[in-house]
Amino acid sequence: MVAILLAEGFEEIEALVPADLLRRAGIDVNLVGVDGRTVTGGHGITVQADVTLQGIRAEELEMLVLPGGGTGVRNLQANLNVLTLIQKAEQGGVWVAAICAAPTILAHLGLLDRRQGVCYPGLADEMGSTVLHPSKLVVVDGRMITAQAAGSAYEFGLALISVLAGESRAEEVCHAIHYSRAES
Repeated sequence: MVAILLAEGFEEIEALVPADLLRRAGIDVNLVGVDGRTVTGGHGITVQADVTLQGIRAEELEMLVLPGGGTGVRNLQANLNVLTLIQKAEQGGVWVAAICAAPTILAHLGLLDRRQGVCYPGLADEMGSTVLHPSKLVVVDGRMITAQAAGSAYEFGLALISVLAGESRAEEVCHAIHYSRAES
């Protein structure tokens, strides 16, 4: 199961586009409300989460996804249960994916040390020893996936499909929604 964490102020496109694409690929996805089932994003869009954080166990995860959004990322990073879940997921060999400002959470936890990655332009100073590739939209290094910003939400979602269900399934979703992938 894929869990996409939603904290108040999350970047809506960075959570909902990947969720939509993953579901189109037939992958089990849960939108997870960090502080309750109703969560309002950074642009005032209120989302009904499928479950709350208390209903998620790291050992049941195949992937953990962290959307960005300045306020959303601050709220994720301030929640000790979220930080514990991220660490347990990483230690358990679960895919961990973060987009926009959210890779800074992984960097602060030391999970991106000397790994390849990308984040929102302007946050490079918060990425520690991460080897940044600012010209890329999405970077996969081991079981860590990072993406640049809201504009890379489709590429991010398709990368998640690729690692979970294969490149051919990602291409099927591209074809079904008439999306042309960016050149890498």
